[in-house]
Amino acid sequence: MTQPTRLRRWARRCVSTVLATAITGSLIGIPDAAAFSRPGLPIEQLDIPSASMGRNIRVEFQGGGPHAVYLLDGLRAQDDFSGWDINTAAFEWYHDSGLSIVMPVGGQSSFYSDWYQPASGNNGTLTYKWETFLTQELPGWLAANRGISPVGNAVVGLSMSGGSALTLAVWHPTQFIFAASLSGFVNPSLGLWPTLIGLAMRDAGGYNATAMWGQTNDPAWRRNDPMVNVATLAANRTAIWIYCGDGTPSDLDTGGDFGGMFSAQFLENITLNTNKTFQQRYLAAGGRNGVFNFPKDGTHSWGYWGSQLQAMKPDLQRVLGVIPPAPPAPAPVPGAVPPGIPPAAVPAVGAAQPAAAVGSPVPPLAAAPRIAAPIAPSVAIPVAVPRAALPPS
Repeated sequence: MTQPTRLRRWARRCVSTVLATAITGSLIGIPDAAAFSRPGLPIEQLDIPSASMGRNIRVEFQGGGPHAVYLLDGLRAQDDFSGWDINTAAFEWYHDSGLSIVMPVGGQSSFYSDWYQPASGNNGTLTYKWETFLTQELPGWLAANRGISPVGNAVVGLSMSGGSALTLAVWHPTQFIFAASLSGFVNPSLGLWPTLIGLAMRDAGGYNATAMWGQTNDPAWRRNDPMVNVATLAANRTAIWIYCGDGTPSDLDTGGDFGGMFSAQFLENITLNTNKTFQQRYLAAGGRNGVFNFPKDGTHSWGYWGSQLQAMKPDLQRVLGVIPPAPPAPAPVPGAVPPGIPPAAVPAVGAAQPAAAVGSPVPPLAAAPRIAAPIAPSVAIPVAVPRAALPPS
C-alpha cells in the first residue's frame, strides 16, 4: 500500500469519526423552551391496532377537519409522547385551523420504514413496519373512526423523518399531496451517509441499519432516498416544503451545553449542501410546486422546526382545501352615514339586501396559486428556469 493511499484512508477515517460524533450527538435536536400545548385542547391519545407490527401503536390526535397533517418524529422518538408535542405547541397552533393533526408516537431510529428484519435494540426486539402502518392501517382506522380522509393529506418530518416524509409522498402520492422536510437527510444512500446513519442508529437505541435496508448496495437504500426519486416527486406534482439552516445560532436557539450546541450547528451545516442539491435536481426534473427555505441561520433544533410548522400553515390549508372563514363585516359606525343620504338607504345589520343585489351574479373565485410566498430569506421556485442555468444532474 502506497503512502498516499494510507493518508487518504486515514483522512477518511478521521472525517468519519468527526461526522459520527456530531451526528450521534445532534440527531435528537435541541429541545425548545416551550413544551406541550396549553391544557384544554381536544387532544386524544389513541391506541391503534397494527397487525403488521403485532401491537398497538400510540397516536396523538386532534380533530379539526377531514384532512390531516401527519407529524413524524426524530431519531430518538419516545414511547410516551411525540417530540412535536413535547417540544412545540403544534396542537395549539393548528387548533381551529380546519386541519386535523396526527402524531404517531414511537419509532425510534425507524426512519418510518418497513424493515427487512426485526428491529433489535437495547430494549428488546420489535417489528418495524412503519410505512405499512402509516399508509394502510392508520388511515383505515382514522377513516372509519374519526372521519379522516385517506387521501389528500400532508406529512411533515424533521431530521431523521424529513427524508421519510418525502419518500412517503413519492410512493403514496394520493394519500400525501403535501410533504415537508425540515433539516432532513434527503440523500441517505450517498457516500458516507449510510455509515453515519448506522452509527447514529446504534447510538440511539442500539439498532442496526443493515436490519433496516440491508447492505449499502441494497435497492432499499435507493428506494428510500428522495434525491434518487426526485423525478417521481416532481411528476406527482406533490407540493413540497424544504427547510434547512446553515448552522448559525439565532434567537430561536434555547442554549444547552457546548457539545449539544456544537453538534446542532455542525450537523445542520453539513446537511444544507444535500438540501440545496435536492433543490437543483428538483428544478432540473421539472418540479414547480415547492418552497425552499435556506436562511442565513438555523441549527438542528426544535425552535426552527416549530417556526417552520407555523410558517407553512397557510400553504397546508390551501393545498389541503381548507378555506379559512372570512372575517365578519364591521358594524356601521353611528354618524358615519354621509349627509344627504336618507337613513333608509343604509340597510341595518342583518337586514335583507335589495333584490337587485341578491340576484347579481357573483364572479367565481380565482384559483389560488400553488406556491405561497415563502418566509424570507428563502428561495422560491421560479415559473421558468433557463436550462443553461441548471447544474448537471
